[in-house]
Order: sequence, then C-alpha cells, then structure tokens
Amino acid sequence: MKLTLSQRLFAVFCVLLLACCGASAWLQIRANDLREKEVIQSLSRGLAAHIARDTTLASATDINAPAVRRLFGQLMVVNPSVEVYLLDKAGRIRADDAPPGHLRRDHVDLRPIARLLDGDPLPILGDDPRSANKRKVFSVAPLAAPGAPPFGYVYVVLLGEEHDALSAKASASAVLRTTLASMGLVTLLGLLAGVIAFALVTRPLRRLTDAVRSFDARGGPVQAIAPQREAHEDERDEIIVLQSAFAQMAARIADQWRALENEDRERRELVANISHDLRTPLSSLHGYLETLSLKADTLTDADRHRYLSTALSQSAKVGHLAQSLFELARLEHGMVEMHSEAFSLADLLQDVFEKFELAARTKGVHLEARIAPRLPNVMADLGMIERVLTNLIDNAIRHTPAGGVIDVALAGIDEEVEVTVSDTGSGISPDQRAALFQRPFASAGIHRGGLGLLIVQRMLQLHGSTIHLVESGTNGTTFTFCLRAALAHAQQN
Repeated sequence: MKLTLSQRLFAVFCVLLLACCGASAWLQIRANDLREKEVIQSLSRGLAAHIARDTTLASATDINAPAVRRLFGQLMVVNPSVEVYLLDKAGRIRADDAPPGHLRRDHVDLRPIARLLDGDPLPILGDDPRSANKRKVFSVAPLAAPGAPPFGYVYVVLLGEEHDALSAKASASAVLRTTLASMGLVTLLGLLAGVIAFALVTRPLRRLTDAVRSFDARGGPVQAIAPQREAHEDERDEIIVLQSAFAQMAARIADQWRALENEDRERRELVANISHDLRTPLSSLHGYLETLSLKADTLTDADRHRYLSTALSQSAKVGHLAQSLFELARLEHGMVEMHSEAFSLADLLQDVFEKFELAARTKGVHLEARIAPRLPNVMADLGMIERVLTNLIDNAIRHTPAGGVIDVALAGIDEEVEVTVSDTGSGISPDQRAALFQRPFASAGIHRGGLGLLIVQRMLQLHGSTIHLVESGTNGTTFTFCLRAALAHAQQN
C-alpha cells in the first residue's frame, strides 16, 4: 500500500522522534553515570592518601607485603566496594588482595594517575586491574618511607567488582523501567504534538490539493484556491506562495479557456453568418443563370443584358466576401509580413480618392480631403495602409445617402500623423458599437462594419496602432487612427 506524502512525512517524523528519544535516554543515563562517578571520586579522593600514611605498608625502600595484605583485608571488610593496589614507580602491581585468577593486568597506566595528582577536572578514569579493558574512578597517593623519595603509589579503585555486582542486581530493572517509561511518555507527547503540528502545517496543503482536484478550467473555484493574506504576512511561506502561484495559473487557464470558448462561438457564428450572406447572392446568381439557361430563346436582348449584369454583380459580391475572409484568415494567423517604408500619406489618399471618384459620383456622395500643411511622411506598409483607407472609404460610401459627405482629415500630432475618416451616413447603432471590432455576430454587423473593420483593425495592430470609433454626437460615423512619422521612426532607430 502506497502512503501519501503526509503519511510518509509523519512516518519519518515518528522514526526521528523515537531515535531522538533513545539518544536522549542514553545521554541521560550516561550523564547520570558520569555524575555519580564524579561525586564518588570527589568524596573518596583523599582515601589513598589516608592509606599511604600507614607506615607499616613500606620499609625505607620497598613494600611490606604481609602488612599490605593485612591492611587490604581490613579495608575490604569495612568497604567491600573498594579495591586497593600498591604500584611501583613504573605502574606495575606489587601487592594486592584480589582472589586468585581475578587479576587481569600486571600494570596500570600512569597518565590518569598524573592527571588526578595534578588536579584535573573530575571524573578521571583509570585502569581496572580486574578487567582487561574497563576503566573506573580511583583514588591515588604517592608511597614513600619517611624522609625518602616516593617509590610507588597507593592505587584505590573506588567501584570494584562487589559494587558492580550489587549495583546490577539492585538497580538494573528499576533503571530500565524508568528509562522505558520516560521514553514512552516523551514519545507519546511528541507524537501528540506531531499530530497537531502536522494537521496545522498540512491544512493549507490539503486545501490546495482539494482545490486542484476540484478545479475546472471552464470556471472552477479559482477564488477558493488563493489564500487571503494580510499585508504583513510572510511572503516566504512556501505553501502560501504555491497557493498564490497556482491561483494565478488557474486564473490564466480559466481566462484562456473562456477566450477559446468565445473564439469557438465566434467562429461558429461567423461561419453561420457568412453562410447566410453567401446564400443570398449565390441564390440570386443561380436563379438568373437558370433563367438565362431555360429562357434563352424567348428573352429579349435587354432582358438578357439585365440578367447578366445582375448575375455579375452577385458574383462580384461573393468574390469580394471570399477575398475578405481569406485576407482576414491570413492576418489572424500571422501569415502577413510587413514591409515598412517612408511615404507621403497625402499622396496615397489622393490615389485612393481617384479610385473611388466614379463610385462616389454615381452614389451622389462628395469626397473631401483636409490635409494639414507640412505633413511629415509616415513609416508603414504602403499596401496595408492603402487597404485600410480603401476599406474605410468604401464602407462610408455604401452607408452614406445621396448628397452626403465623406471627409478624410490628415493632421500631424507630436511624432505621429492622425487620420480621421468621417461620413454623414446612417451611423452605427449603440448595440453594435461594443462588438464593432470583434467577430461579427449578426448579419447587420457584417454589412456595417464586420469583415472590413476587422481587417482594418488587424492591419493597424501590426503597425502598433489602434482604430477608434469617435462619439461625435451627430449623425454619421467617425473613425480615427494614428501612424508613426518617418522622422520619429528614424530617431528611435
């Protein structure tokens, strides 16, 4: 069975807690043992010196072995926990009262003896003659005859074999029970504290996990993911930072998903609307061609010419609509490259006016150009700006009644040239203005602005500009946009 992250962390915490409790218990026992040895050695530090004052232990130059054994026997009766040895100057054991076979060393290391005599901090452990590797607290004093230099040492092991045996029998079980009880209590309290701590620490993580599981990109509970943080809250809290990062990511995903849904809905509605607009001219075209085919022998030349003119007009509408769709698709998918150059916007406007002069005269619409003096050249794609002006003027001519005026003004503003195209036509209804530069959702939108304005907007966006609908408060429609002057572009580069 696989454990969750919280369960694995809690298991590691329990193992570390048990290890720490064991180490703490061992250190406690160790500290108590050293403290006991320090106390015993401090209390019995002068025992060896007291024994050394007995003049019967040594002659002027050597050890009195019978006196030593007699004194050792008396000491063992008084205090069975001590063991007394006589050492020579090299540390060899010259006399003792150990039972046969109990002595495991024939000499004692003199370095602990020197440290004790020099007054180093206690406890100081020395060799235990009755063990091959143990070290115990001891008392020591130089041994010398009156008026002679020292020739040995009185070496007293303060915790001998009898003490070890009695201590093990009397306190082993009690110490073990106390240690285990203390470890169990500490472990229980630690586990309880750990459960509470892990619950508090992992609560934000569990909340984040639940939010991630329940998150729906189409509008999931993004707000529930983000924690409410105060201004003074620590920004280095990893879980809070993770929550905030995920909340931001979730919000972006939700926005992108909604944008995709909007684009998909716009695409379906655009296809539906384009299909509707294509159906009318195609039906008309098909009807006139069918009439020409079925009644070719009975139609007069005038009727035949009228039918053909109408069919050609409907065919041109279909071609114009297909070309606009193709151009818009290329612009939206980044398939159009800009080729910027410096040119006179006034000259370009005159060329566009000449192209629409016949259509405007036929419609009874007057074209006017207001060009500011000393107008600087612009840095832009000549073909795209010509298409922008063409779409705007063509759209204005189609929606301006006879006797109306279409005015195009060019003015220099700071380091840009402002272009304003206005007409005295029917204007744009308020319900169409909000989505004027978006994909058209209604057939009326396609005719008044629609594809033409979408193409204009995309082309101007490539130039770093934006087209705006100006609220004039009068009849008609006014659009404006700006292009960077060629001089400003050169200075910037």
